[in-house]
Amino acid sequence: MRFGIPAGLAALTLGLAVTLLPAPTSAAPAEPAAPVAPARPAAPAQFAHPGVLSSRAQLEFVRTQVQAGRQPWKAAYDQMLASTYASPTRTAKPRAVVECGSYSNPNLGCSDEREDAIAAYSHALAWYVTKDAAHARKSIELMDAWSAIIKEHTNSNAPLQSGWAGSTWPRAAEIIKHTYTGGWPNQGRFATMLREVYLPEVIGGKPNSNGNWELIMMDAAVGISVHLDDRASYDKAMGIYLGRVPAYFYLASDGAQPAYPPRSNIDTRSELIDYWHGQSTFVDGLAQETCRDFGHTGMAIAATMHVAETSRIQGRDLYPQFKDRFRHALGFHAKYELGEAVPSWLCGGKVVKGIGPATEVGYNALHTRLGVTMENTRRLTEGRRPAGTENHFEAWETLTHAANPN
Repeated sequence: MRFGIPAGLAALTLGLAVTLLPAPTSAAPAEPAAPVAPARPAAPAQFAHPGVLSSRAQLEFVRTQVQAGRQPWKAAYDQMLASTYASPTRTAKPRAVVECGSYSNPNLGCSDEREDAIAAYSHALAWYVTKDAAHARKSIELMDAWSAIIKEHTNSNAPLQSGWAGSTWPRAAEIIKHTYTGGWPNQGRFATMLREVYLPEVIGGKPNSNGNWELIMMDAAVGISVHLDDRASYDKAMGIYLGRVPAYFYLASDGAQPAYPPRSNIDTRSELIDYWHGQSTFVDGLAQETCRDFGHTGMAIAATMHVAETSRIQGRDLYPQFKDRFRHALGFHAKYELGEAVPSWLCGGKVVKGIGPATEVGYNALHTRLGVTMENTRRLTEGRRPAGTENHFEAWETLTHAANPN
């Protein structure tokens, strides 16, 4: 049983009431705001573990809710457990070389790698909820199978593929390494895999591609750095992330146009409009890929929230800093996902919906913890619960983040 969307893109929707000008006009050329730069080293003096996407306190909250049979956590857990990812008989399909072309064509190990990573994470979550060691052992089995064989990723999608799988592996590894006491003899080999196979591929970024690539890759780089206790890589990845976020999600306070994508050769307004898929009218919440499709935009939103969540666990809460940018991005896309008519100035009057199962993390952070009113987000999130997985790197976020106060 799968919980994805057609063609591997997501059906996530984010909501939030947001006020927009009824008929914005194209702005005149102007110098965009400079990218946000880290004011200090991003890495903590000592990393918190488990500390990738979910903290120990968050995991304990999940366990308590599921054990008590409370909703929506019990339904989300049952959904995960009924999926092929949590099967006790799952067999890993590792490859020494994973070759992924554009849109995963060719697909030589691409789906297998991503899905085995999600399976390892699913069993790690099941272990924490139940304390059944069989789940921990299965998670370890899957991680060991890949760390014993994989050497590299090749072809045009190698950086993105490394980001998808590389963001999920450390979520599983963090839970197992830091909560399971039954032993993991090959943990060091798994860490070496992350350090040598994944981290070099994602940490450099690919600035001339659509922005979802770099955000997903930084999701992986940040998570891997936490697991490896690698402060230098964490600082580098967070610096890239902090530059990309304001270049991907627009706010009027940025100026008449979005920031140019950092570390790219895009430096004129015409190049920028082309990069934003022909969109020349910029309003609060618009994303660089809005006029491409909501699926890729949703992946970018998910990755952005994942990094913010991990950063908060590690002692630097970015949500207050990015609150307006995040809430407008969520609300802008949510209202069209919910069916509001698309105005002619936006993407030529037509958008491709299907934004993926990543509402929970952002909604929880902004609404549950910061008290932001997000009615569209609430409608979408609660209406689509439990959020499953789009089979790439978003998985079980109703379970882990629905109304999680920690």
